[in-house]
Amino acid sequence: MSSCCLTQKELLEIYGKDACQCPSPNKNMSLVFSQTKPFDLIELEQLLQSVGWSQRPMSKVRIALENSLLKVGLWRHDPAFPRLIGFARCTGDGVLEATIWDVAINPIYQGVGLGKLLMNYVNQSLRDIGVTRITLFADPGVVAFYLSQGWVLEPKGNRCAFWYAN
Repeated sequence: MSSCCLTQKELLEIYGKDACQCPSPNKNMSLVFSQTKPFDLIELEQLLQSVGWSQRPMSKVRIALENSLLKVGLWRHDPAFPRLIGFARCTGDGVLEATIWDVAINPIYQGVGLGKLLMNYVNQSLRDIGVTRITLFADPGVVAFYLSQGWVLEPKGNRCAFWYAN
């Protein structure tokens, strides 16, 4: 069982600079947000498939990650083998606008608020770099999740496009 509180040294060594602990629904489980820990593409693919997405060519996923403005992993801490349980990425100009793509929480960890915490973290990270308009593309099956967080359906009624006005 992993310890609940990681030291700054552990966060830096395992998850990279600016990593921070995420509130955990289980007092015996430590969770960490990281924008700098490299992703194992196989582990990322397994996470995305666990939420029902079709397989993507790893060479293209690698390029998409390299060209993303922000990439966030939500990791279940284990000193020997941290496990990727959540993910989101954003594209954009890094100044005025950004679009959130590929938000996923492993189904085993869904229903306890981690998706909301991930979205709050992503939104705040984008605000921290000065982005003033955030859009989101989501599958129709998760529209209610985003509406419950205050996202607004795109005016033309497109079921997949949302915006969040700061």
